[in-house]
Amino acid sequence: MPHVIVEYSANLEEDVSPRELIDRIHATILATGVYPIGGVRVRAERRDLYAIADRDPTHAFCAILIRMGTGRDEATRRRVSQDVLATLADVTADSFKKRGLSLSVEIQEIDEAGASRKNNLHEKLKKAGG
Repeated sequence: MPHVIVEYSANLEEDVSPRELIDRIHATILATGVYPIGGVRVRAERRDLYAIADRDPTHAFCAILIRMGTGRDEATRRRVSQDVLATLADVTADSFKKRGLSLSVEIQEIDEAGASRKNNLHEKLKKAGG
């Protein structure tokens, strides 16, 4: 795992392709070397209703939540968060120059006592050579 949830204001699509954002974040997560490919899920949630700071309609946001299993040390979590923020900042650089833009990345560890999973992706990827 991780589950990476990219939440963004609808007006960010004026400057940023959601597909490019998802693809770049996915590549960054894999490049960290922290997670097996079969556990990576990256998805986006566009928000059409939001109020940012002084409610200027040109302001935008992108908040990334990374949910992962327990066991990674603080330095690893910090590195992943910073790598993802660097990618997010790169993808949104043009937008950041022209509008108010809030970017954030947060990592949350999943309480394993309350988590249940069933996944055949690891097995399928091994068979496919991935």
